[in-house]
Amino acid sequence: MKSEWKIEPLQNLISYIGKGIAPAYVEFEDENTVRVLNQKCNRNFRIDYKESRLHDLNKRSVPQDKFLRDGDILINSTGTGTVGRIAQLNTVLCPTIVDGHMIVIRGNDKVTPLYLGYALKAQQAKILQLDEGSTGQTELNRTRLLSEIEIAYPTSLDEQEFIVSTLASLDAKIDTNTAINQRLEQIAKAIFKSWFVDFEPSKPITDFVEVLGGGTPKTGIPEYWNGVIPFFTPKDVSGVYTLTTEKTLTAEGLRNCNSRLFPTNTVFVTARGTVGKLTLAGCPMAMNQSCYALIGKEGYGQYYVYHLTQYVVENLKHKASGAVFDAIVTRDFETELVPNISPDEVRLFEDKVAPLYEAILNYSQENARLATIRDTLLPRLMSGELSVAELGAFRILRG
Repeated sequence: MKSEWKIEPLQNLISYIGKGIAPAYVEFEDENTVRVLNQKCNRNFRIDYKESRLHDLNKRSVPQDKFLRDGDILINSTGTGTVGRIAQLNTVLCPTIVDGHMIVIRGNDKVTPLYLGYALKAQQAKILQLDEGSTGQTELNRTRLLSEIEIAYPTSLDEQEFIVSTLASLDAKIDTNTAINQRLEQIAKAIFKSWFVDFEPSKPITDFVEVLGGGTPKTGIPEYWNGVIPFFTPKDVSGVYTLTTEKTLTAEGLRNCNSRLFPTNTVFVTARGTVGKLTLAGCPMAMNQSCYALIGKEGYGQYYVYHLTQYVVENLKHKASGAVFDAIVTRDFETELVPNISPDEVRLFEDKVAPLYEAILNYSQENARLATIRDTLLPRLMSGELSVAELGAFRILRG
């Protein structure tokens, strides 16, 4: 299957590149609405429709070529901190477009859609450096993207598909584990609701839970950063459990930071930026000042605290309906009432759901290992450094 390899700039391998539109947003779906993907939908090389919104075609029509197709590659084109993030939409779930802060790329007949997607993901770090502009608003330089990003590819489409199949199998397993985790969490939510839904709220959550803050050490001191201690910020929320973070601290950084090292199963809730996102610490972590850490007082376990915090956040969102929900402050926890559940009842609940969360953590850890394997293989496969024969041996070893 070994074929000739070529290296060409991205502009020679695409049939389409286009920016999204400025949508006319509406709240309710009908036959005249289509889904709009935005930067928040783009994370970890994947598109999540949960953060999508609705565009009204009656208010603004959309050219046919702006509608997404299976295999389209999406790149965040504006916005500080997110410019250059890549994702590929393998399957379009419904009529979908992107907003004006994303660009769409489609390959030509030299490369398969999935091969081009993985090839661009292999160069994510370089593409992230192509943003230009002020610190308030940066934009991806499309000219540099098309000319400076070079793609290595085998001329044989069969060889491209063989390479992609290995990476896709790893991603498919990650997706399967993620779906299992979502089902397990839904079961736990159903148990919480069935056990405690009839209790009247009567006490503030702070009667049962410690609400703790975090902090950031000075960014200009290199000795504080790039250590082994995960440093959680709002952008790190990645599911029920968060295991890895974009930034890490050294022990010296932690000592010079207004954050303690929070233990596994600490509940983190984002308080600024993307507000109201929850996750459990998958390992000991420090935390910045844009989040709160919630730890149950004696008799109140962390799985219960996780669901109780979800209850509080949903109430806060409901109260903010029609207004901008742009922050959570300590007073929100001090005044928000929750059911008064005894420690004995909480222990029964914890015993019931503990196996669910232990399984979720195990699947999350497996996903982290699979992602590491994928990310290690990705640049070697996309450059031709790892041969097809070696790739076949790797697949045999993995079963």
